[in-house]
Amino acid sequence: MKKNYAIAVLLAFLFCSITSRAQDFLYGDPLPDAPELSARGDFQVGVRTLSLVNEGQVDILNSKGGTDPLYDRPLTVEVWYPADLPAETKASVIYEEVMGTHGDTLRPLTPFTFKGRAMRDAKPVTKGAAFPLVVVSHGYVGSRYLMTYLTENLASKGYVVAAIDHTDSTFKDANAFQSTLLNRALDIRFVLNEMESLGKSSSSDALKGRIDANNTAIIGYSMGGFGVLNVAGAGYSDAFAGFTVGMTGGSKAIGIHSASNLEYQKMVDPRIKAVVAFAPWGMERGVWDAEGLKGLKTPTLFVAGSQDDISGYEKGIKAIYEGAINADRYLLTYMGARHNVAPNPPPAETLQPGLHIDEYYRYADSTWDQRKINNVNQHFVTAFIGTHLKQKDYKKYLDVPSDSNEKNWEGFKPRSSTGMELLHASPTE
Repeated sequence: MKKNYAIAVLLAFLFCSITSRAQDFLYGDPLPDAPELSARGDFQVGVRTLSLVNEGQVDILNSKGGTDPLYDRPLTVEVWYPADLPAETKASVIYEEVMGTHGDTLRPLTPFTFKGRAMRDAKPVTKGAAFPLVVVSHGYVGSRYLMTYLTENLASKGYVVAAIDHTDSTFKDANAFQSTLLNRALDIRFVLNEMESLGKSSSSDALKGRIDANNTAIIGYSMGGFGVLNVAGAGYSDAFAGFTVGMTGGSKAIGIHSASNLEYQKMVDPRIKAVVAFAPWGMERGVWDAEGLKGLKTPTLFVAGSQDDISGYEKGIKAIYEGAINADRYLLTYMGARHNVAPNPPPAETLQPGLHIDEYYRYADSTWDQRKINNVNQHFVTAFIGTHLKQKDYKKYLDVPSDSNEKNWEGFKPRSSTGMELLHASPTE
């Protein structure tokens, strides 16, 4: 009897210990087989929320032909940055998020929270050179918290990271699609400019002198990918611009982003040194043609699932990669994965019995462990933007055999770099 009791006590202790360790594992933490560059950097991380207003924007949801009405467009932005905290401090933050979608009776908005490794409103690091800027754009629908595994990770490596809540495109305020089509590129440009202003020497903000906007990377997922590619020079096709006139009550506002528009051609921003496009949407819908893709000249990392059923793969993401002939570009493919190659892992709340399965599949992939995808993304995004924004020598991590099953990729533990493909093409190839 005493022996059985002792065994029961030991098993209970082990269960509690394992459960405690599991609860300590937060989004973005390295799995045992995480690749080398996925590890967090040397900086502690601070996080803060900005409320911005982009004045005088086209109110495309109320356009009825003729002169477009204007409005002041609100944007909420979350900013992660290297923080000045004692080394022994365990930074922690609670992010407030929702499941569901605004206006969807089958998937009502349900609040939940999750933990991160950052300190709310911590003092930024004030010594040393300014930090390169990263602007992050989520999918439709989504939020600024969709990729905290990556935003926190990059801030710990010496970047200021600004993730946008795109108005009319979040879980909380989803609205008609034309707002997303028009405003993605505009929001990204606006936030880049606002972050540059915060970092100027004349600024009174705590990030004064801490932001090097002349070294900027823009990262987008799905509709965010649609947006960042346009900001970087991939102008929309005339056919797509013409189609949007019919869906916007006659407004021609989206056409300003077309490759044939001379004003658009002047918008390419020299501050942007690198682009990361996760599962960018639009190619299968005629958003780009060959001429439009030629305008993309900024180094770009595409990330895709070979079975993407939202953006498409062969005629979608891979076709963009192949058509962007004037850019130095990579295409990382998770073989067998679908569209969700960018988000955090599924929150525990999505495992509740009776919950709509799409809440789980908003985050999860049907084939891959999302935590594995997160670690690999951290590794390759670190290598790619570190090369272009910090002039780091990460060549060995990017110049690997295209087939990960052929030979173990540099930076990956033995037997861990399977089921992936990394293609590379130089300009004019």
